[in-house]
Amino acid sequence: MNYLANLLLSLLLPASFLGGLVLGYAYFYALRVTADLIIGHGHPLLALLLTFGRLAGLGVGFYIAVRADGFALIAALAGVLCAKALMFRWARKADA
Repeated sequence: MNYLANLLLSLLLPASFLGGLVLGYAYFYALRVTADLIIGHGHPLLALLLTFGRLAGLGVGFYIAVRADGFALIAALAGVLCAKALMFRWARKADA
């Protein structure tokens, strides 16, 4: 029984981390699009919908991770933070 629990945990943590990467990439990409809409005087309703969509997506993703396990939540959060670091690195390279 303990072997099966360890096997499931060893599959759950990388899946949670990858899910966090995808979730973080989607979140920060939508944040960038929202900022571009606000700066470029885009449609305010679209910016508002993107903001609510970002927050709802992040909330649902973390809720799923919490339902899986506490370690899965930490792995998903680590994935989101890694996606943030990657997005900032790509933005700096694009500006340089």
